[in-house]
Amino acid sequence: MYGNTARVGGTAGETVFSVIKNYIEVTKPRSVFLLVFTAAGAMLLAAGAGRIEPQFWMKAVLAITLACSGVNAVSCYVDRDLDAIMERTRNRPIPSGRINPAYKALVWGLVQFGAALYLAWTLNLAAFLCILLGMLGYVGIYNIWLKRKSTWNIILGGFSGGLPVLFGWAAVTGRIDLVPVLIALLVVLWIPNHIWNLAIFFKEDYRRVGVPMLPVVCDTDKTLLYILVTVIMMYGISLAVYYYAGLGMIYLVTAIVSGAAILAGNLYLYFKPGARRAWWLYKLSSPYLFILFLGLIVDHWVYILRG
Repeated sequence: MYGNTARVGGTAGETVFSVIKNYIEVTKPRSVFLLVFTAAGAMLLAAGAGRIEPQFWMKAVLAITLACSGVNAVSCYVDRDLDAIMERTRNRPIPSGRINPAYKALVWGLVQFGAALYLAWTLNLAAFLCILLGMLGYVGIYNIWLKRKSTWNIILGGFSGGLPVLFGWAAVTGRIDLVPVLIALLVVLWIPNHIWNLAIFFKEDYRRVGVPMLPVVCDTDKTLLYILVTVIMMYGISLAVYYYAGLGMIYLVTAIVSGAAILAGNLYLYFKPGARRAWWLYKLSSPYLFILFLGLIVDHWVYILRG
């Protein structure tokens, strides 16, 4: 009796908890966490020595969380045909049938995104526009327009990756300045290292579905050179953030050490190409971004504590 009451939907053995898990999974929570973390860092930096009211903080964090979560769910719906074929993605909730029919994921994503837009509107216009541009950039420009057509899909579509930073700054200040633009650019330049190294490892997967990722249509040496160039630029921007944002030694040391590690790894990959090495650099890219923003946040807290 108890087992039957726990089941929901039409799938035998599907429990309330498994359904919740499926709808969380389709939002790509690890991606959401990382993007929200970058937005939180920008918010703290924008506030300076000032205090962010808890209610305002919670509203802004909820807005960017719902925005990223909603965009990811809509993206999974748009890419459901590709995900069903690719080895890496065929077990996601939509292609595996755990969310069925697929439009439920679309509705789930749009509801979250609508709530995010409303919350952002109650903050200020600049924050609202950042949220809106995030959806247009990732789903519109990247997923629908460029992903299946252009080798430079993640370059042109990747600008949406920097919008959570811009949102965090705009939510606090109501405007966009040079500092958040630099930090957002850092995130944008991080994306090729993250995605192209993944695409090197899953090259045949992308080739099978006809997605012209750079490693699919370009030889490995050129691909690794382009990755290396973006990593060098990212490293330079991370140091420029130290100068223009007026950060301290904690951030500077974090940026130098973590950036040097990523740069060294990609240099090694360039001179000794290999799919497994590319996979490990993909796996290290997210911790790099987290550690860098953690350094920024800790540096800022130390500055506040010192008065």
